[in-house]
Amino acid sequence: MGEEIDSYKELRVCQNGIDAAMEIFELTMNFPQDERYSMTDQIRRCSRSVCANLGEAWRKHCYNPAFIPILSDSETEAGEVQIWLEFALRYKYIEEKFQERLHDDNDHIPGQIVRMIDEPDKWPIRSRQ
Repeated sequence: MGEEIDSYKELRVCQNGIDAAMEIFELTMNFPQDERYSMTDQIRRCSRSVCANLGEAWRKHCYNPAFIPILSDSETEAGEVQIWLEFALRYKYIEEKFQERLHDDNDHIPGQIVRMIDEPDKWPIRSRQ
């Protein structure tokens, strides 16, 4: 990464995750009402959890034994999003073109997180004065 950053908000992976969660929220507005407390709720919660875990991990990024497990949780949530997208496609709640694009977007996010896990010392925080 090289440059120092102040906040998780500056991480591209977090920005990408928020964008994906917002798109998933909009997409799920059209899911059937009877999915409200199951699929709709679950896919929204896990898509948001990707970013929430990134924010939590960032607060602990100076201590790798705490940083890495939370990043792993974030990556796991991103994988869960992909499974829910597959269900949504098979139930015909979304079109294949949306599922493929969102799946691809959500495939990049775990890749970015894994890079953070593999090289945790490359995420310096800007010195505070």
